Amino acid sequence: MIAIRKLQVFSCIARLGNLSSAANVLYLSKAAVSQALSELEAQLGAPLFDRVHPRLKLNEQGRLLQPLADEILARVSDIEHLFQQNTPQGQLSLGASQTIGNYLLPRLLSQLAPGQFKVSIDNTYTLCQQVLQFELDLALIEGDNPFPDLITQPWRQDEMYIIAKADHPLAGTTVHHYHALQQQSWVLREAHSGSRAQFDRYLAPHLPTITAITEFNSPEAIMQAVEAGLGLSFISAAAAADRLHYGRLAKITLPTPFTRQLQLVWHKQKYHSVLARQFIALCQP
Repeated sequence: MIAIRKLQVFSCIARLGNLSSAANVLYLSKAAVSQALSELEAQLGAPLFDRVHPRLKLNEQGRLLQPLADEILARVSDIEHLFQQNTPQGQLSLGASQTIGNYLLPRLLSQLAPGQFKVSIDNTYTLCQQVLQFELDLALIEGDNPFPDLITQPWRQDEMYIIAKADHPLAGTTVHHYHALQQQSWVLREAHSGSRAQFDRYLAPHLPTITAITEFNSPEAIMQAVEAGLGLSFISAAAAADRLHYGRLAKITLPTPFTRQLQLVWHKQKYHSVLARQFIALCQP
């Protein structure tokens, strides 16, 4: 029979890719972690990692085991707390794209017990990769999910604004023709971000001569750059709300509003603990 502790060691190494890091998290010696992994591999009759010093990378057998091990560990945790009437135990590893993580997620998490969430903020593509590799339990994303093994659930709508420095000639105006934007400089998110995908899909085809683009990987940096006069940007209304309210930035209106669907994503093989199910229910549209 496979010991639960060995699966805990395996799962931790799979997430962190390093024996020393796993030992620190599990409060074990590095030698004990190495021994537990060796015993598990001997018991299963197959290596679970490729040793690429100093990291351990899941091989094909390890990738087959990972969702099963994570499910067993989550179910064990649920059983341990089955008859407790207090808050669900455990911790969720959540991912959030930049706008969501900085401006929307904190208020969402305030509806749940504190201390149960570890949050990673990155762009949509990177988050989906991490969910695909079971490095994250769930992620809230702004862009499209590119992987068929991931399931998406609509969360909420978000509107995209063109924003400008408060004293820009187009600030506060309604632009009826895209040619008014042709000669403008732009400050945008990096490739693979949800905001950049929206720009490339909806605005870039109307701006064929655009040449001056400054890229940042943070919406805060983008808005600072727009305030400094580096150009216009295409950004979430949620991110720009405070600066628009206090007059530090101004909106440029187009005849047609631009909205996007924010989504919750998880791996189709991922077992949902009580805490995960609670979070998913909270994100129901």
